[in-house]
Amino acid sequence: MGATVAWFGLLADWVSTAQDFVVVFVGVYVLVIFAYILTSWIRLPYSLNSVQRFLYDVCEPYLRLFRRFIPPLGPLDLSPLVGVLVLFGVEQLVVSLLGRFH
Repeated sequence: MGATVAWFGLLADWVSTAQDFVVVFVGVYVLVIFAYILTSWIRLPYSLNSVQRFLYDVCEPYLRLFRRFIPPLGPLDLSPLVGVLVLFGVEQLVVSLLGRFH
């Protein structure tokens, strides 16, 4: 009986840790997308080109998924907005699914 209780305690701890990881990962990725958007609007000094290139390499593959389906509205690109909304939706879904094991 004691081993079963310990097993469920370990499972609950793992679920909580996984939920926290998902929440933090999505939050950080949203901040990275926001930084990517901001740096795309302004011209950075040459010394910060590596930062801008990093943001491009991290964000562009994900945002490109949405650009296939969402046409640009003139100079306005809605793919980051849709991408962030999808991230928040996936976060809620994963946290909810993991919560069923709790």
